[in-house]
Amino acid sequence: MNDDNRSSFFYNYGLYMAWIVSIAATAGSLYMSEVLHFTPCRWCWFQRIFMYPQVILLGMAAYRGDRRMASYVLPLAIVGGCISAWHYAEQKVPGLYEMSPCNVGVPCNEDYLDWFGVITIPLMALVAFILIAGNLWLTNRAYKREEALEAAAE
Repeated sequence: MNDDNRSSFFYNYGLYMAWIVSIAATAGSLYMSEVLHFTPCRWCWFQRIFMYPQVILLGMAAYRGDRRMASYVLPLAIVGGCISAWHYAEQKVPGLYEMSPCNVGVPCNEDYLDWFGVITIPLMALVAFILIAGNLWLTNRAYKREEALEAAAE
């Protein structure tokens, strides 16, 4: 796939792909808390704060074809990804949890899921944030490229 095809693909479908990832992540977090009864810790709540609005914002952007929205939603994905990375590090690096332990509710270093000793809920959230950010970045790049081509054609 050459650069023009890749750019065209993300120009056409990048917002939809980011939106689908945000829907899957939100549905997964709601399933884990409401069906499996996993109580979210403090960091999980912060990750939700940055994920849930993306479902609405990306859905509106995809419906309207508003590719400019990518640059506005991208900071939500980046900050949410940083929170997820910290939360994952807190779970996997024992010394980090002692720096700022959760004093209320569920301990932030507790693993409800621990598949293969690596895959935990914060890692799944981090992957979702990375996928969303990557799609938005490529969509924004393709949008700017299309704008530049249109401006050059005039």
